[in-house]
Amino acid sequence: MQATRRSFLKSTAAVAAVAGFPTIVPASVFGENAPSNRITIGAIGVGRISRGHDMPGVIQYTGVAGRDNRIVAVCDLSADRVAQGIAFVDGQYTKKLGKPYTGTKGYADYRQLLADKSIDAVLISTPDHQHARLAIAAVKAGKDVYLQKPASLTIHEGRVMADHVKASKQIVQIGSQQRSWKQFARAAELVRNGRIGTVQRVEVGLPGDPAGGNPQPMPVPKDFNYDAWLGSTPEVPYTIDRVMPTKGFDRPGWLRMEQFGAGMITGWGAHHVDTAHWGMDTELTGPVEIWGQAEFPKEGLWNVHGPFKTYGRYENGVVMTISGDFENGIKWYGDKGWIFVCRDGMSTPTASATDKPVPVIPLRASDPKMLESVIGPNEIHLYTADDQHGNWLDCVRSRKQPTAPAEIGHRACTTCLLHWMAMKTDHHIHWDPKTETVQGDDIAASLMSRHQRHPYELV
Repeated sequence: MQATRRSFLKSTAAVAAVAGFPTIVPASVFGENAPSNRITIGAIGVGRISRGHDMPGVIQYTGVAGRDNRIVAVCDLSADRVAQGIAFVDGQYTKKLGKPYTGTKGYADYRQLLADKSIDAVLISTPDHQHARLAIAAVKAGKDVYLQKPASLTIHEGRVMADHVKASKQIVQIGSQQRSWKQFARAAELVRNGRIGTVQRVEVGLPGDPAGGNPQPMPVPKDFNYDAWLGSTPEVPYTIDRVMPTKGFDRPGWLRMEQFGAGMITGWGAHHVDTAHWGMDTELTGPVEIWGQAEFPKEGLWNVHGPFKTYGRYENGVVMTISGDFENGIKWYGDKGWIFVCRDGMSTPTASATDKPVPVIPLRASDPKMLESVIGPNEIHLYTADDQHGNWLDCVRSRKQPTAPAEIGHRACTTCLLHWMAMKTDHHIHWDPKTETVQGDDIAASLMSRHQRHPYELV
């Protein structure tokens, strides 16, 4: 990999010249951070989450000793977004370096980006239904990967992806950034060390999505590869509410379409379930029984779940309940008390619509003294990091496992999908986390995978 970085200026200049893009600025603008010490990154999918989170998450370390990187290419199925992605990256580096920067390459086909030998690693920030397939292609191409959660669209895809990652020896970080937020790590560590006693139950607060969306077919925008965007999922008419805004980067409609994801149960649930598992010491397993109900829209285009309440019992008897009835966050109950954690900036409604929402304290306990407890040298100290993207960059260099490797991300996603399967079937599902199979229920088992449209099958 180091040889690749040492030669990347020469190779990228040649590729850029062929592709018609300007060459990258000289390494001298980065001072002591020479190409041989830099991780070169391509961003696949440069919409809302990439612009707001993933690209800035790695750009902040450009020029930082020990974590130096450079985004050298962007890829998207929308030509407009490729152009906007190039402008975004060039603009960020212009601001960061204090001098004009140009040269970020643009690709319409992720396979061409992965074939670029000058690129060491990739950010994958696409819709959920593309995650597993692109991650597999990336590790097979010898790239390290930062993969947006959830890990996959189906349990089967997630298992195949995690197996390919293990076989490849590439570094894959799932975007479960709550592992790098101090309050979540602190809460999980306190629970793991018995500060609330023996865990008895867990509540995960998670909202549903509203109905809506215009199903009226529309012309496919010029220079947007809609067929490739649908990927392995069924061919359906284009409409903007099914896909994403053509102007701006507001929340896209695909997040509310079961064709492309399961809704909030995986979208935000992948974060909260992962945190719950972290505290429960169940990161590499899952529930053995899952049941519950949900409301699904009866009209409009969007069809992911609305209000719901689902349950998962683990082998040790602990029951995790997930519902919008609870405060958004994770609450572990033990025989000696409870600990609750949520994200910064969360708030609760007030009695009056004219009053401002009340900010909540992100880390709380039945006994506040629990939160002051010191974790002793002989107790459990969890693997934590100060930043999810920074941890990934560190691990790309060290070849150590990151805070949220593919297997752990797959297990959290699997648990979320099992809760979704209970919603869809209204069945009491029995699951074997060792063999990853549904027991005695062909209908539920059929939801572990989906038909894949040619030529976009999982490879």
